[in-house]
Amino acid sequence: MFDSLSDKLKKVLKNLRGGQDKLTPEHIDIAMKEIRMALLEADVNFKVVKQFVDTVKEKAVGQEVLEALSPEQQVVKIVRDELVEILGGSSSRLVFLPRNPNVVMIVGLQGSGKTTTTGKLAKFLSKNQGRHPLLVSVDVYRPAARNQLSVIAREIGEPVFEAAELNDPLEICRSAFKHAQQTGYDTLLIDTAGRLHIDDQLMEELQAIKAEMNPVETLFIADAMTGQDAVKSASEFHNRIGVTGVILTKMDGDARGGAALSVKMVTGQPIKFVGVGEKYDALEQFYPDRVAQRILGMGDVLTLIEKVQQEVDEEEAMALQQKMMEDKFTLEDYRAQLKQMEKLGSVDKLLKMLPEGMMRSLMGFVPKISDEQAGMMQRKLKQTEAIINSMTFKERNNHHIIDASRRRRIAKGSGTTIRDVNDLLEEYIQMRRVMREMMRGGLLGGFGGKLLSSVMGRKSNRPNFTKKKKKKR
Repeated sequence: MFDSLSDKLKKVLKNLRGGQDKLTPEHIDIAMKEIRMALLEADVNFKVVKQFVDTVKEKAVGQEVLEALSPEQQVVKIVRDELVEILGGSSSRLVFLPRNPNVVMIVGLQGSGKTTTTGKLAKFLSKNQGRHPLLVSVDVYRPAARNQLSVIAREIGEPVFEAAELNDPLEICRSAFKHAQQTGYDTLLIDTAGRLHIDDQLMEELQAIKAEMNPVETLFIADAMTGQDAVKSASEFHNRIGVTGVILTKMDGDARGGAALSVKMVTGQPIKFVGVGEKYDALEQFYPDRVAQRILGMGDVLTLIEKVQQEVDEEEAMALQQKMMEDKFTLEDYRAQLKQMEKLGSVDKLLKMLPEGMMRSLMGFVPKISDEQAGMMQRKLKQTEAIINSMTFKERNNHHIIDASRRRRIAKGSGTTIRDVNDLLEEYIQMRRVMREMMRGGLLGGFGGKLLSSVMGRKSNRPNFTKKKKKKR
């Protein structure tokens, strides 16, 4: 979502001239003019843009350069700090009270992803916070809305209160609350009705439900793809019923990012979660500082580490790392590492979490990956797994025995060509050599090795340090 804005901001900050002890007004004026345009083109609310630019200019002009920081680096720090502020300052968790059940109201317009997000939130709370949620839909107007939530609940393995005989939203809420109390559920997620636009009837119904259920959280679901329309709707909902937070859906889309950068400053309410995909586990807690760092090319290593800790088996990863250091890393291990990679998501998203400085240090360049290239990389990983699957157990554990006839058989069995098999074996051998040297130098772990090797690809894309190592030998 932030790719275009990120590229523009990084270009502006890179063009700042260094060499002075202080940041001059001339430098700041030029930079702020371009930053203002970049933010407006990203569909950020114009009032937010003005406040952002004025604050950065005020803090930057005449600032003494910190030790070991150039003027350009000083501005980067100020811009980063202000981005964090307009995004919300600090991460905001859901607030639960020591009572059962805690009620969470999900509100928003039709088409914003309310029902799907209710399911995602239930799974997140169950998996990450040890909550025991019960889902209920009170949308008695939209055909099959309640059935849709029931289908989602079954898919994520969470309970849903149906009560098909009830058609009054308030009565459904009361019955669901009583059922949650009696059966021990600590969280009741209420998926409310929506409209194509805000109207008095909808607001009155939501106000009545809120007064009756006294929710600990009232979360507005906003479609990030609608930009400032989402911010305007969030503001109106907050003024009419009072929301405690926002969940932005479709953050993995190609919108310009204006909603994410505007909603906290306009509504006064924080973004608590973001939807980053269609799967039911594609809901992430929102961290303003991490998003600001991604926008400025600083990466998001903390999120990457958390993702690895959640999805990757630590003992298996350590065993793979030890095998790589001892030069015992087989194609069987390679396949196991591929399966771990699949749990973490697409390669392009993972690369965006790494700081550009780290990528440049390790690879000699910062990879710019288009959607088409990302798709090709994912297909390449699938093809690699198919080829390894077509090998026998002995072949996977000893690649030296894979002669010409075996390569023909493997290619036929995997639906690929002999050249594809040859390329895989060559890349595997090269990856083993490079990653062994890097790990002995303490640069990267097993997961990082697979990530880096996926980017290196063919010989022409290999980093410069590989060739230098070969010359020394």
